[in-house]
Amino acid sequence: MSDVKRKRNFLNVKQKLGILQKLDNGESASTDAEDVLNEEYTISHSAALQSVETLLDYVGQRGFDYGDITSVRQICVDIRQEMNKQQKQRRITDFFKQQMLKRKFIV
Repeated sequence: MSDVKRKRNFLNVKQKLGILQKLDNGESASTDAEDVLNEEYTISHSAALQSVETLLDYVGQRGFDYGDITSVRQICVDIRQEMNKQQKQRRITDFFKQQMLKRKFIV
């Protein structure tokens, strides 16, 4: 038996009420509880990229074969692409929010 204790996560009252309201409205809330609980364990893209770049340095210094180095480089590329995609989506969302605010003031 191991002596490792797992940290248990619990939903607070506000989170539980939000999920119950979604269920009452007929919306799916199956993943909402998991998303709320996993929020504190999410790693930012920049932190992930930094870790993978550190791994890339390590792999390069230790003389791993070309295939391993290429795989780690591809992970870096994938993370950067995801970061760019999310940044683009944020810009689009911000643009439309600005447009909606302008329309409210004009009307």
